[in-house]
Amino acid sequence: MKNNPLPRLDRSPELRRKLLPYCRLRAGDIWVDRIRGHRVGCLDASNLRDIDSIMSGEWARLAIHDPPYNLGAFERKSIVEFIKWCQAWVSHTHAVLASDSSLYIWIGADQNNGFQPLPDFVLMMRDQSFRPRSLITMRNQRGYGTQKNWMAIRQELLYYVKGNPTFHVDAEYTDIPKIVRGYYKEINGRKTENLERSHSNTIRAGNVWIDIQQVFYRMEENVSGCYAQKPLKCIDRILRASSSSNDLVIDFFAHSGTTLIASEILNRKCFTLDIDPIYTEITIRRLERFRSTGKTGWQNGHPFENDVSDIGLGTTTVPETSFQGRLF
Repeated sequence: MKNNPLPRLDRSPELRRKLLPYCRLRAGDIWVDRIRGHRVGCLDASNLRDIDSIMSGEWARLAIHDPPYNLGAFERKSIVEFIKWCQAWVSHTHAVLASDSSLYIWIGADQNNGFQPLPDFVLMMRDQSFRPRSLITMRNQRGYGTQKNWMAIRQELLYYVKGNPTFHVDAEYTDIPKIVRGYYKEINGRKTENLERSHSNTIRAGNVWIDIQQVFYRMEENVSGCYAQKPLKCIDRILRASSSSNDLVIDFFAHSGTTLIASEILNRKCFTLDIDPIYTEITIRRLERFRSTGKTGWQNGHPFENDVSDIGLGTTTVPETSFQGRLF
């Protein structure tokens, strides 16, 4: 297997300096896909003008946000500063969502820091114009091991709604077999078990997701350097449940570009942005790679492997590239 990964980009300032010349977007730039109309912007989620510039008057049906858990522009914020920053992009999200729409937010709960920022974020959301619908937990297959505590193997996903959006229940059946016995009920004088009354051999997705594999280097969809990549399968599940074909989906924290790839696969249009030009470039390159090869990531390679000859020693010259998009 090829072994050529990038280290975590948020911890590698020297490598970041080497990669920036290969990024086609700078602050304020927007790349528009000529094929499907996707947009990728090097923009600030907390700046309403930036949000208006990428939306251009369109309304989204679904928002999926994965903000850095108290990490803004590689600088730690106090919880008060972090929540104030969150208030801005949550408010901007509400402003560009259609009257009946859904919002999903991945948020952390640091057990070594008062489970922040989850509790303060939830309290902040009480004052926003969204209604809470569910708190989902995704179980990671590979957790953070410790000898002095329970192993941390979960990520939290908050589900809010604006208005009364549709929810596609039929899209929510998983491949998990109904193996847990219980839910006894008496019918015609006979006690029956849940499996006897079921119309399916598999279970519908609940608010605990145990069937999704955390992304790691052996998976095709892996994008090394991206420290918080979400699995395609979980974004696929959200898209199927809370949007329809041709709907506009927004993601204010592009990172590895997973929402864009899932939207491309499921025939949705995606507008996504990131304040960091390196992540916007990764997002665009991931879409281009998927279209040209069918691959969803780089497994144990990386998005800049054709540009950077040695990530520790130097770079080659920037090549001429034919982009499937334009800037404005």
